[in-house]
Amino acid sequence: MSSSEFSMIFVAALALTVMVRFWLAVRQISHVRNHRDAVPPAFAERIDRSAHQRAADYTVARVRFGLVDLLVSAGWLLLLTLGGVLQAIHDGLGVLGAPGSISHGTAFLAAVAVLGWLIDLPFTLYRTFGIEARFGFNRMTFGLLVSDTLKEALLAALVGIPVIAAVLWLMTRMGAMWWLHVWGFWLLFNLLVLLIWPTFIAPLFNKFAPLENPELRQRVESLLTRCGFRVSGLFVMDGSRRSAHGNAYFTGFGASKRIVFFDTLLEKLAPSEIEAVLAHELGHFRHRHVWKRLAVMSLMSLLLLALLGWLATQPWFFAGLGMSSIDMASALALFALTMPVFMFPLGPLMSFWSRVHEYEADAYASRQTSAGDLVSALVKLYRDNASTLTPDPVYSRFYDSHPPAALRVARLQAQASP
Repeated sequence: MSSSEFSMIFVAALALTVMVRFWLAVRQISHVRNHRDAVPPAFAERIDRSAHQRAADYTVARVRFGLVDLLVSAGWLLLLTLGGVLQAIHDGLGVLGAPGSISHGTAFLAAVAVLGWLIDLPFTLYRTFGIEARFGFNRMTFGLLVSDTLKEALLAALVGIPVIAAVLWLMTRMGAMWWLHVWGFWLLFNLLVLLIWPTFIAPLFNKFAPLENPELRQRVESLLTRCGFRVSGLFVMDGSRRSAHGNAYFTGFGASKRIVFFDTLLEKLAPSEIEAVLAHELGHFRHRHVWKRLAVMSLMSLLLLALLGWLATQPWFFAGLGMSSIDMASALALFALTMPVFMFPLGPLMSFWSRVHEYEADAYASRQTSAGDLVSALVKLYRDNASTLTPDPVYSRFYDSHPPAALRVARLQAQASP
């Protein structure tokens, strides 16, 4: 393949991806607007018209702003590659080491990451202090944002830079099969992060206190006993410092597993509803969804690294994406930037698989607790988080990791029926 042919393939794939995503967004905006004034019958008794309209407006605002982000991101990708910005960064960092060296490659990849963060920063600020604030969800202060940013930057420097250097060392020293060594290193690194995240990293950004509510604690411990689960602790996180959205999650694995409740979730739901939500999360563990996803992602990463191993030897791959320099850092940067464009068609498959897992977790929860309590909890969360009850069906199938509200509630109600 010639470099010009690959350039045309890349531009065509990017254009097609942007057009499809734009079309899906327009469909979502139109569908949500058209159903803005009528609450679906299944929710009419629990969600009033004003809350439904607020959810519609919130959804439209986010999707509409996403269109701006989409166009800017596509333009930035073209500038980086065919526009020559990547090559200019590569050349400009020559003072930090010879091109192809680990020091130069690490600086190059770090610079690309920082530039990407700077491009995305205005969008992050507007989402947080614009859209989220307008709809009453943002509780992040500017000072807290600066604090989070400094901590993230320090963490990225202390962890990210050594990881990049290690990957580049493996790519340059392990011969033609370097990608297999990088894959093994990447798996070990991710498992280490899963192990240390709950106790060392997460507390840098949030406060975690033991769950004190005796009634809720008794319910949760009884549920864990029934389901045969052991955890290292039950914690409440101060999620309200940043957002009014509520959530709960498991984190860690093995002996370090812990359950974390957002304080905002505890404020909104009754103990029986929280128990049902937790039973849903336990369903994911019972069906080994986390491990299944890790297995699939590990296999995909192996295949992608093998593909990168081949592309790194093809001059047309570099030239076709605007790079005259041929080295491992350049190959890694180009691959990371452009692969999402070519992987875009797989999105609906991953979304479908995730929705299947959600239905399985719901079914498990309805066997361990009350399906009615889970329905009640979900409806409150839909209302309080301003989740649209009327997504466009095509948009939902393409993007949504969770089933649409109406379908999910209807299935749970059927499971609750004798």
